[in-house]
Parts: sequence; C-alpha cells; structure tokens
Amino acid sequence: MTAATARGSDPLGCCPCSRSYGREMDSSIKEEVPVHEEFILCCGVETQVLKCGPWTNLFNEQRANRPKLLIFIITDSNAQEIKDIYGLQGQVEHKLAFLRTHVPKEMKLVVIGHSIGCYISLEILKLAPELPIIRSFLLFPTIERLSESPNGRIATPLLCWLRYALYVFGYLLLKPWPEKIRSLITRIGLQMMNVQYEFSVLNILEPFCLANVVYLGGQEMMKVVERDNETIRAHLSKLTFYYGTMDAWCPRKYYEDIKKDFPEGDIRLCEKKLPHAFIIHFYGEMAGMIADWLKDDLSKIEALTHGSVTDS
Repeated sequence: MTAATARGSDPLGCCPCSRSYGREMDSSIKEEVPVHEEFILCCGVETQVLKCGPWTNLFNEQRANRPKLLIFIITDSNAQEIKDIYGLQGQVEHKLAFLRTHVPKEMKLVVIGHSIGCYISLEILKLAPELPIIRSFLLFPTIERLSESPNGRIATPLLCWLRYALYVFGYLLLKPWPEKIRSLITRIGLQMMNVQYEFSVLNILEPFCLANVVYLGGQEMMKVVERDNETIRAHLSKLTFYYGTMDAWCPRKYYEDIKKDFPEGDIRLCEKKLPHAFIIHFYGEMAGMIADWLKDDLSKIEALTHGSVTDS
C-alpha cells in the first residue's frame, strides 16, 4: 500500500495486489504486511508516501513480479508545479500528478476515497478518463452541500470568515513552542484518544500545516456545493457509495437524495453505526468490509489484469 500526501494536505494511499487474489485475500489480511514511509517531490512539493506491501518502486520492479492492481486511497516530482497546490483543485491535480508520474499507466486501479477524498476521487474520474480505474469506493462522501450540513454550518464561518484569526492564533501560540513540547502535546493527545500512529505526527501542530488545513477547509465549504451528477452517471457502474446513519458532514438526507436520483447505483447505508472519522478507532472494521466488497469483483479484476498481460 502506498500513501502520497503533500505536506499540510490530506493523505493518500495505494495497495498493490498480485494475480492470485482469491487464494491470498483471506490469509494476506491476517499476515503482517510491511509498511514504510518515504518522501518524494510531486508537483514541486515534498510529498509523504506511505507504502504497504513488499515493493518499493513500481517502475523498477521486474514486469513478472509487478502487481497488476493498485489500490489508491485518498483520505479527508517531475510534474509541473501546481498553482495553489494546497487548495481544493490543487489537491486534485496533485493526486493526478502522482498517479501519472509514479504509477505505470497499464496498472489497474481501485480508488478508495474518504470524506473530501470522495470529491477528489470523482474529479479524478472526470479529469482523467484514460486512467484504468475499475472500481471506486466513496466512504462517507462529502460531495455536495458541505456548508449546509450540520457540521458545515459550524465550520463555514470559522474556516471562511475567521480563518485569519486562526492563522494568528496558530502562529502566536504554537510557533514559539519548542519542537519537543509540540511533540509531547501531540502524543499525549493521541494517547488520550487511544490512537496509535506508526509514523511521525509532529507536523500536526506546525503553524504552516494548520494554516494549510484551514485554507483547504474553507475552500471545501465554498466549492463543494452541487453533486456532480454527470460524472456519477458516467461512471456509476464502478462506484460504491457508503453513507453513515449519523454523519454530521453528509447527513442521511443526502443518502436518501442520491439513492432517489440513482436507484440503480450501488449506494449503501452503514448498518454498523460507524462514525464519519472511522479511521481513528474503526479502521479494522472498514478494511474488512472493503476486502469483502472486493472479493465480489475478484473474477472481473483478475480477468481484466490477465487481459492487460495478454495485450502487453
């Protein structure tokens, strides 16, 4: 698995799969999978890459050993630099640049988006129809009327109207703190939430990082307004939507509305009462569900990957 994240922006992830999907799926979930971190330049910015799997570089990997399927996860280089890369459209272009630059073009893709990552996933489908995306899972999707949601009504004035006050607060309060103090506070906070994180999280309290988060959040409130029905309709057969029953960012009414507009779509309502921020405590349950959903498509995926090998 690989995750690519511009510093100060939402993380991404990818997971390579070999051809023996059906035989290895159950056992591989239980096995210890190697995870490592590196930093690359993508679109002129330092980008964190989390890789889950035995491979290091897909282009250097021998063709016989190269995985045929890559799972690309978008949560909440040598490419040209992107204007406003920490804005919403810049984040879309950053993810596209990562895929075009660091993933072989013949590799099949499964895209998993969470929250605003679902909006980015739909934008990728719209802007890059040449990418061989065979399935896209949209988890707790914030793809419409974000500022009208219960949390959006609270976040919009803070992120759009008072964001400069948040900038001042962040720089005046956090900038003078020594790195050790910021690190200690971060780790205490994660421990209080019973959250384990394998890699460095010091930048959570970096004023630059917080400023980028606030800026991106404000753009999300302003730009995520109307659902992109045209893109959804064009790719409906490869989309799976998963809505929460108690989600203050995309309330149940949004599920009912999209279900009414696309009755033939794979649009599901969470029966386990998972929270929007499931990644904090319920990532195992969600990963298990997605693995089960992928099992249903294994024959199709394997057929596609075998076809790709034959064509090449």
